[in-house]
Amino acid sequence: MTPGPPAGDGRGDRGGRARVEVFGVRHHGPGSARAVRRALEDFTPDAVLVEGPPEADPIVALAGDPEMVPPVALLAYAPGRAPAGGASGGSGGASGGTERQAAFWPFAEFSPEWQAIRYALGAGVPVRFCDLPAGHQLVQDTGDPDADPGEPAAPGDPGEPAEPAAPGEPAGPGDRGHEPAERAIRLDPLGWLARAAGYDDAERWWDDVVEHRHDGPSPFPAIAEAMTELRERLTAPGEDLTGLPPGYLRREERREAHMRRTLRRALKEGHERVAVICGAWHVPALLRKVPAARDDQILRGLPKAKVAMTWVPWTHGRLAGDSGYGAGVRSPGWYHHLFKAPDRPVERWLTEAARVLREEDLHVSSAHVIEAVRLAEALAALRGRPLAGLEEVDEAALAVLCEGAGLPLELIRRRMVVGERLGSVPERTPMVPLQRDLQAQQRRLRLKPSALDREQDLDLRRPNDLERSRLLHRLRLLDVDWGVPQEDGGRSKGTFRETWTLMWRPEFDVELIEASAWGTTVHGAATARAEAMAAHAGALADLTSVAERCLLADLGEALPGVMRALADRAAVDTDVAHLMSALPALVRALRYGDVRGTATGPLRTVVDGLVVRICVGLPPAVSGLDDDAAREALGRIDAVHGALALLDDPAHLRRWRDTLASVVDREHLHGLLEGRLTRLLLDAGRMPGVADRMARAVSAGAAPDRAAAWIEGFLSGGGLILVHDEDLLRLVDAWIAGLPGEAFTGVLPLLRRAFGGYGAAERRTIGERVRRLDGPRAPGDRPDDDGPDPVRAAPATATALRILGWEAPA
Repeated sequence: MTPGPPAGDGRGDRGGRARVEVFGVRHHGPGSARAVRRALEDFTPDAVLVEGPPEADPIVALAGDPEMVPPVALLAYAPGRAPAGGASGGSGGASGGTERQAAFWPFAEFSPEWQAIRYALGAGVPVRFCDLPAGHQLVQDTGDPDADPGEPAAPGDPGEPAEPAAPGEPAGPGDRGHEPAERAIRLDPLGWLARAAGYDDAERWWDDVVEHRHDGPSPFPAIAEAMTELRERLTAPGEDLTGLPPGYLRREERREAHMRRTLRRALKEGHERVAVICGAWHVPALLRKVPAARDDQILRGLPKAKVAMTWVPWTHGRLAGDSGYGAGVRSPGWYHHLFKAPDRPVERWLTEAARVLREEDLHVSSAHVIEAVRLAEALAALRGRPLAGLEEVDEAALAVLCEGAGLPLELIRRRMVVGERLGSVPERTPMVPLQRDLQAQQRRLRLKPSALDREQDLDLRRPNDLERSRLLHRLRLLDVDWGVPQEDGGRSKGTFRETWTLMWRPEFDVELIEASAWGTTVHGAATARAEAMAAHAGALADLTSVAERCLLADLGEALPGVMRALADRAAVDTDVAHLMSALPALVRALRYGDVRGTATGPLRTVVDGLVVRICVGLPPAVSGLDDDAAREALGRIDAVHGALALLDDPAHLRRWRDTLASVVDREHLHGLLEGRLTRLLLDAGRMPGVADRMARAVSAGAAPDRAAAWIEGFLSGGGLILVHDEDLLRLVDAWIAGLPGEAFTGVLPLLRRAFGGYGAAERRTIGERVRRLDGPRAPGDRPDDDGPDPVRAAPATATALRILGWEAPA
């Protein structure tokens, strides 16, 4: 493939000496990458052009640094913009205006563009990017007649969702068969070629003809010819454009015009052997004779944003099509293996799969591997494939290594087929100060980012773990959820421990860049963000959440302002529901503040005031509630009760229990609340005669739905009370047994909800005790009028005294 330069370049063919080679590739494919490397070594260009944003030309040399380990991505972002929504990997992210926040151009080691860049840098050949500048792609052109007003410009990654460009972006097996031919070709060129070759799966066809090739002639002339034929079919009159993405044609036209312009510039600079690596769909456009004036007209007047470029780490998971990346592949881990192990890839893959299974204590022998390889090769031969593909390897692993079990195969797929390889970038990569500060803290605290989720247990009594906890909480204030605390706010039942799940995602770099508007260090940015959140908090509960997060993150500079705003808001808020929703977060912060060494004096004043106001306002707030309102009130009561138990202040507990006792006998109290308050007071030792209260609640004169609500509220604290109190169990059993059929059907959902929350052991024990209610007492049961049996209690008493270090009485 040796075309002349595009028409209109002003240089002619330089006496026949200038030569251009255009290599059409799949953006991520091991066969394409190997073929590009061989083709460049044979062609020996004096300039290499790669599809990508030209703004990255100044930092392309970093790709040759030994510390640059793919997968990595070029990141384009608008510097100095106020914090807004983040960007998603592979397709850019749109925030509230007409401009995109960021866009990525990912590269794996098996990406042809990456291999072309590394070849050029190693050979000392100039390399530059030739796609439409990111500054144009991050701005919506409102003057575009083809664009939807609500559709932002196409992101600049190689092979975005709207681009049918490079082969290797199939839309799925056979899913274009019923569309008009022109639209099917534009949206899925690979699928069209695969069906013409007799395949029902475009990815399998591309693997067979390109990715699984190791030797033989270059595939690029055939690819160019196929794409030329497809595009010529689209030039026929009456092309059906229905269903194409808004503005698609105009975006593609602009991108290809800029590629031709960059090629002309390279030739004009005196380069005589220019290699272009681009998506195969664009090859005919670059070879076509188009006047330079025509391309200038297409590109004239495009809006442009100021952007900055950098390199960021990427992951194989973000290269997968399932992640939403339009140019993604199904199996980046498999493709990486094919590129790194061209010799006996099937044998090496199944050997690695056996190792993964052995690490999980599953028995896999060498004989298993040998038989699996034979089966994979036999399947490939039966299906006429040049090499066993992932489908054959998976089937062989399932049948032989996994012995037909699906879960071990899922383990292999998760660890190997996609994988979570995380790349790295050199220290000298351009970064905002906030990113550098975070990297310094990661090194100091020995918290290494990983693409695999892992648990991190922190003991807050250790200074290093305490600093780790503060860093993770500060990042969460900046919406960088590198660490996610487990349930109960990341705390275990003890005071001194936290458990986090850590997993680094590439888009965190975008979020750090956006958060850099708050400050240049993690501590400073988190402080400024907390102050802004407190100033714009819409509800009291939001303010209490900010106060709690400030304490967890040790943001002493922000806390006084937050506490002033909290005290002012709490003083004027008269809604008891708001006060009850706000209290738990404050109590948690107060209870655990001493562990972190943070001052909580002002917080205690706010908590004391809230408790008094809640106790005064609760009685009128719970009267005359319907079912939905009662259930919401029940959740708030439970939350306040748990918070005060955690606070463990005798005066507040006494005041709260007195309030509950005054409410439980009020008229028009919903049955759900009455039952729950009865249970809370019983557990606190403040409710005698509970059996009589339950008897009245479930008597024949009570409405079945109210009785069921009372029972649900009473039992919502756990079923152990029915295990240990036979009288209450008999009352519940007799009430349920005496319900008429229609009433039983009506209350059954409430009963299922009450008992469904119990553990299996509790339900089983209750069932066993109900079965014995009408029979003789079991040996372990004691009559209600008997006290503790000292003879039966003696062994347990002796054991308890021995544990406490006391001697059992003789």
